[in-house]
Amino acid sequence: MKNFQKKTSKQKTEESTQFPMRLNKFVAHCGICSRRKADEFIKEGLVTVNGDVVLEMGHKIKPDDVVTFRGKKIDVEKEQVYILLNKPKNYITTVSDERNRKTVMDIVGKAVKQRIFPVGRLDRATTGLLLFTNDGDLAKKLTHPSHGVKKIYHVILDKPLSQAHFEKIKKGFDLEDGHVKPDKIHFLQENDKTIIGVEIHIGRNRIVRRMFEHWKYQVLKLDRVYFGGLTKKDLPRGKFRFLKPQEIIMLKHFV
Repeated sequence: MKNFQKKTSKQKTEESTQFPMRLNKFVAHCGICSRRKADEFIKEGLVTVNGDVVLEMGHKIKPDDVVTFRGKKIDVEKEQVYILLNKPKNYITTVSDERNRKTVMDIVGKAVKQRIFPVGRLDRATTGLLLFTNDGDLAKKLTHPSHGVKKIYHVILDKPLSQAHFEKIKKGFDLEDGHVKPDKIHFLQENDKTIIGVEIHIGRNRIVRRMFEHWKYQVLKLDRVYFGGLTKKDLPRGKFRFLKPQEIIMLKHFV
């Protein structure tokens, strides 16, 4: 009779980083970015293998290959890190900014020695939950719409949302880049139609803001209060914390 033993997280990590490895996966496991973003960097010619620019994200990396990103050698991160930030306003969600504006890395960048990146994006004016990691596989899972990761936003509009527009948004409608339909939408306060709750799993750029702007409403405040089972409980604005082991298990296996 075979002895089936549950694999440890360390064993799973080692298996997920076995060689040969696709180039986009290698870049993601180096803590540079998610695998989807790695595809973009590779297409832009920012990644070299043994001194040569490689434009194929499916190129297989061997253990002795030398890979660089923007001219600097990169290696697979052995220890995976998971940090949750309650993002304040006026911070750019990027690892670096060519215009020297404040980025979310200014808040969390020195918390760990490993290279980490934000999972997904919140625009400069949007506040709320933002996850950082060097786990490229998890980042791919949390950002791809096919996985249906639940996100909840609280929205404050410049004027009351009419019932007619509420129904149109609820049923779904077309934007310039495709159809959009929230998973749920409701008024957060019975007597104030400017405060809206929106649950959505679509990850397109500025999608929540554009849902209301399409109907001529201005979004005054946008706050992400829930992300894949994580909430802002006991996490003040501008502060961050490391995920608990059970939260990491939830994200990897149950979300």
